[in-house]
Amino acid sequence: MIRGHARVAAAAALALAGAVAIGGCGGNGSTSIGGPASPPPAVSVGPTVPGGGTPTVPDGTPSPAGPTSGWGPDMWNGNSGSSMMGGGGGSWGPGMMGNGMMGNWWLPGNGTRVQTLDQARQRATAFADRLGLRVGEIMQFSRNFYAELRTTDGHPATEALVNPTDGAVQIEYGPAMMWNTDYGMHYGSRSQARISATQARSIAQQWLRDHGNTLTAGDPEPYPGYYTLHTMREGKITGMLSVNASNGQVWYHTWHGTYIATSQR
Repeated sequence: MIRGHARVAAAAALALAGAVAIGGCGGNGSTSIGGPASPPPAVSVGPTVPGGGTPTVPDGTPSPAGPTSGWGPDMWNGNSGSSMMGGGGGSWGPGMMGNGMMGNWWLPGNGTRVQTLDQARQRATAFADRLGLRVGEIMQFSRNFYAELRTTDGHPATEALVNPTDGAVQIEYGPAMMWNTDYGMHYGSRSQARISATQARSIAQQWLRDHGNTLTAGDPEPYPGYYTLHTMREGKITGMLSVNASNGQVWYHTWHGTYIATSQR
């Protein structure tokens, strides 16, 4: 268990260390936007998945460098794929942080390839059941499947990834792991949500413009501690990014690859 703690701490340190500020930095390494009347206090680009490539926003360009499977870095135990969280018994989550909410937050693969949205939903549901959640939107990308997990009363709870190679499921790295105040590494933290959904969309749109492309930001989904938005081109999904609800940081999800399809439920 101690080793598991160390792996999680290492992941957190690497992810936070990878943040890149845009423009002049404030005291927390973020860019100050203005006084109280200004929408967000900060806008910065988050890192890619630890061990991945340089943060970029694709605008008709190839996917950025990173894990070719879209399943994460080799930082967990020196291996890739399903074993990266410590094999069949590996787990991470609030319980490992000592807050009493112990649970296995990593569903090992069953060795069967996941090739369709329905298969991905089945695997995501098996994972969500462990957390008392249900599966909402499922998205297929060239590198992985993305699953939106909701509470039983329909509120967005967290986000997960399904490995197409063997069906392993985990809490999504990036914002879901680092910013989620209910299901992430900072479980129980209640930093003030200073950013509204409208402001989050404006921040995301400005970030996209600042990065020189023509993508637009979709409607924000309010997760605990942050928002996730689709990026769009001519009304069609291309990817997604997240905006921190406390400080306005932007974290583009570089690990998915090319968008393929969505299943709503």
